[in-house]
Order: sequence, then structure tokens, then C-alpha cells
Amino acid sequence: MNYKRIIRNQQTRIKILKLFNWIPDKWMVMIQYRIKFGFWPNFNKPKRFSEKMQLYKIHYRNPKMTKCVDKYAVRTYVKEKGYENILTHLYGIYNNLNDIDFDSFPENIVIKSTTGGGGLNVIIVKNKSELNIEEIKKSIYSWNLHRKGSVSSGREWAYYDMVDTRIIIEELLEDPISNDLLDFKFFCFNGKPFCIQVDSSRQSNHHQNYYDVDWNSLGVYCSYPQGDIIEKPINFDKMLTIAADLSKDFPFVRVDLYNIQGIIYFGEMTFYPTSGYGKFHPDSFDYLLGDLFTNYM
Repeated sequence: MNYKRIIRNQQTRIKILKLFNWIPDKWMVMIQYRIKFGFWPNFNKPKRFSEKMQLYKIHYRNPKMTKCVDKYAVRTYVKEKGYENILTHLYGIYNNLNDIDFDSFPENIVIKSTTGGGGLNVIIVKNKSELNIEEIKKSIYSWNLHRKGSVSSGREWAYYDMVDTRIIIEELLEDPISNDLLDFKFFCFNGKPFCIQVDSSRQSNHHQNYYDVDWNSLGVYCSYPQGDIIEKPINFDKMLTIAADLSKDFPFVRVDLYNIQGIIYFGEMTFYPTSGYGKFHPDSFDYLLGDLFTNYM
């Protein structure tokens, strides 16, 4: 069952899930897992990545995670690791949307909530002169700014009690040659990249491919169908080094990077991809990643 197709409005889904905040995390993730996969997770002897991800959400506690899921605070983490040069240009960080002076920004920007995850709470502006400011403010207001602690809808611990929700505005990354900004997502276990999920054509005909660290196609996909095999990006070895360095503090994290003609940019760090409910094709890949996922509790 895909309840996102049944209840298409994100805010409605969140409101419904909040009605069940009284249910303990363990039982809630089991129910959500059963709805998504059609069977119950095995928490006694977990073998799947998706099963261990649920236990990761429930049991693993590392205060650095809360810092890294915050879209602004993670910039300090990246700087501390020595990679300030891969951060995108920051135009502003705001506690109140009424403090934003849209006239002060260039034509192309990205507006984000600092606590948004899974690609949510993001507005891409490619032509500011055509922007409806009031509509933008309504969208930002709907992000539930200044919330006072909340239970994550996917029961993702790192997002719990994030009371300092702000608005961040950054430069919009674009590839002027390919017109397709590829998103390179490095799956890292205990500081070692294992595979790279590459998302392409995200604004039109979204495709997804997986490669190993030697840039061999794995013939795997998850949320979107496979696209054409692409060439290994320029400075790929440097990307591997960055992903390894940023991931060393955690049993698992997905490090997202961009590469525009060899220039590397930081995207985000994701501890719970698809909240652990992604269905890999083939299914055996769920077990393969599960074998690598240790120290998750």
C-alpha cells in the first residue's frame, strides 16, 4: 500500500500521523513497515537494510546527527572536517519570514527549511522577477516554523525536538552544459562509501541508477526507474574521499554531493533515506546493504 497516493497532500498526511504520536516508536515503525512492504520486520534477527534502519531510528543516539540534519548547522560540521570550499554560497538565514528581503537576492535561489528532510520544504526560484512573494510566504508558513519539539512522522530520532527551525536561502546550483544537475548520493558505512545512487532529470523524468565505487553499474533502482548509464564524473576520487571523511562518525549516513564539470558541492547528509521504507529492485540489494550495516543500535 502506498498511502502517499491515497492521501496526496503532505500536510494532511503529517496531521494524520500526529494523531498517532501516542504510539511507541517501535510499534509505529513496525506498522509503517508492514503497510509499505506487506510483511512485518524481523527485529530479533534483522538481515535487511530496511529492518536495521528502523532499529537505527529507534535506538541509535549520536548528538552529531541532530547537527548534521539541520541544513544550516551542518555547514559548521562540513567546515570542521576541512571542506568549507564545497559549501554553496549562503545568502541568508532567518528566524522570521517577514525579515526576508527578496529584493536583495539574485534571480536564481533556493529557499529551504533548516529542518526539512527527504526533499521536503524546498522552493527553487529560477526567475525571481516572476515570483509571487505572497504565495512563497504561504508555502514557508506551512512548514511549521518555530515548532516546539515534535515526533517525526517516520519516527526518525535525529529530527526530534528540533525547536530552532529557520529559513535558509542559498545559491541555486545549475549545470550550464548538461542542463541536468545530477545528484550523487554516497551510501557510507562506518566511514567507507559502498555505492552511489545517482538521480537525474529530477524536474522532468526522474531516473535513478546505482554504481559501485569503481563506477560499475549495479543494475539497481529504488524509488524511480533506471536511466542511461552516465560516465564517471570528473574528480570522482575526490568525491569518494569527501564522502568517507564526512561519514566517519556514523555507522551509516548517505552523503549527497553535486559535481558541476569537476567542481564539487555539498548537498546534505541523510541518515534515514526514505525513512528506511525504500523498496530496492532487486530485493537482494536490501540484504546486501544489510550485511554492511553494523553498530546500528
